[in-house]
Amino acid sequence: MIALASDHGGFALKNEIRLLLDDMGLPYTDFGADSPVSCDYALFGVPAAKAVAAGKCEKGILFCGTGAGMNYAANKICGIRCVVCSDCFTAVMSRAHNDANMLALGGRVVGVDLAKMIVRLWLETEFSGDERHKRRIAQVMELDA
Repeated sequence: MIALASDHGGFALKNEIRLLLDDMGLPYTDFGADSPVSCDYALFGVPAAKAVAAGKCEKGILFCGTGAGMNYAANKICGIRCVVCSDCFTAVMSRAHNDANMLALGGRVVGVDLAKMIVRLWLETEFSGDERHKRRIAQVMELDA
């Protein structure tokens, strides 16, 4: 299960990615927003991040105008490793080396076709499991304590 959430700035892009997930046959839970009316990103991003942190959702994809606000909110939740992404290389490396469990995209930054490529790559890339990456992630995750 994938957690999705957006504010008004990412609402349209979230809807495009919902269609992609449907095409890929991947289940998701949409934590809102439910319209493009101005709203606060944390109201939707935090519940999605908590669902990922609790194991209710395997991964999460967040959307706002730049991706930054949702990223800030998500990374305040223990256990979350969220990355703002606007290119394919970062999408792959954030999974392969950093084991990111949430992705934040900017609806005013990334076009629909690029966003679809980023999401597909991010979802399909597995964590490498290399010891050096495990060690580095563990060092950062200790900061949650």
